[in-house]
Amino acid sequence: MNLDPETTALIAIHCQGDIIGAEGAFADFFHREVVNRDIVEKLWGLLDGARSAGATVIYTQIAYRPDYSDLNANSPLLQLARQRESLKRGAKHTDFIEPLTPQATDLVVTNQRVGGFTPELAGILADRGIQTALFAGVATNISVESSARAASDHGYSVAIVEDACSAATRETHAASIESLGLLASITTSSELTWQR
Repeated sequence: MNLDPETTALIAIHCQGDIIGAEGAFADFFHREVVNRDIVEKLWGLLDGARSAGATVIYTQIAYRPDYSDLNANSPLLQLARQRESLKRGAKHTDFIEPLTPQATDLVVTNQRVGGFTPELAGILADRGIQTALFAGVATNISVESSARAASDHGYSVAIVEDACSAATRETHAASIESLGLLASITTSSELTWQR
């Protein structure tokens, strides 16, 4: 897949300690497959390549006030965030892990829902003339899929970097990718190139 950096945004979903880190609140769900699929290394390569090409790089970060007054825990997963005292603004594991920390030219969008496609993100994409939203991160079947579906519904061409995403299990990841194949182009980090 050959992408135009001027009209493409790479959106890195929830590269945070609580989500993908070894000591994070959700490590028991996600960390094993993050390691098995070498997600951190693949995300680092994608981010570096997108920056070098001049594409827009956006991180989504799920974070709540320390008292959770902005958390609407209407799903079991969001209820777990509160129960595990996780994803609080300013907390160590709410931040991005090394080496996936945002650089000076990157943008960070904070969200309080499972999906990262917020009005702020939609505004950034529109203001920058983005036509293609390229997604990678964790978890494939939750935040990546939710964000990608919303981007598709907003009229963007959507692509998923399959080998830079993971879920709690390989089976769950594969089922999500199969479903997303009806709404998005499925690519891999080795197949992805940037127009010069």
